[in-house]
Amino acid sequence: MPATPTWPPASLPRLYVEETLSERLNLMLEGPQANYLGAVLRLRSGAQVKLFDNRTGEWLAEISDAGKKRVVLGIVRHLRPREPVPDLWLLFAPIKRGRIDWLIEKATELGAARLVPVITRRTIVDRVKDERLFAHAIEAAEQCDRTALPELAPAQKLDALLGSWPAERTLFFADEAGGEPLARAAAPGPGAILIGPEGGFTDEERSAIRALPQARPVSLGPRILRADTAAVAAMALWMAAAGDWGRHAAR
Repeated sequence: MPATPTWPPASLPRLYVEETLSERLNLMLEGPQANYLGAVLRLRSGAQVKLFDNRTGEWLAEISDAGKKRVVLGIVRHLRPREPVPDLWLLFAPIKRGRIDWLIEKATELGAARLVPVITRRTIVDRVKDERLFAHAIEAAEQCDRTALPELAPAQKLDALLGSWPAERTLFFADEAGGEPLARAAAPGPGAILIGPEGGFTDEERSAIRALPQARPVSLGPRILRADTAAVAAMALWMAAAGDWGRHAAR
């Protein structure tokens, strides 16, 4: 179920909906979204909101009927198509609640195409609540103006991940033993960033990763970073060097 929506001040409320949107469509929202629009914001007939569905882009919609438990909207017009997303995956060892929620939120804001929890030898958290994490991704997309949601993949063990790694995708992994600066190593094309657990990779895991032909060990600087900080720093470096930050033009 989509999470309670959030959005920046001084803008129309912006929601993700699961239904495919189209011209002249009427749809009904129930549950947390309807409660937020009808009871919390107290929007009434004639009020406008923005909707996106992760498929067709963003649409302007107008409320035709609003209550505390149900809100009916009609599509007014198409605002923009679904955005192109840089082909970057973020692979991360799950960390404790709170910090992993923050990580999902920031990775979504930064433009990750796919999020993959990876179980390593030193991973402390071995169970991932996909529904909760996806709700955080939805909230972040609503707030940061994304029209595309990142794919949240099921958790995988590191050895299985390496064994089925796609030949065309470069795997940048933050190696405590050092490597090329990520800002210099990043290049356009399918890529993935692998961040280890709080205790780091074992020697055996590091050797297995380095044995992968597509793997490139990279450095994130001279300081030791927490796992969630490292993930955000690495994504920012990649987006600045090879992602869509430099190609972005103000609308």
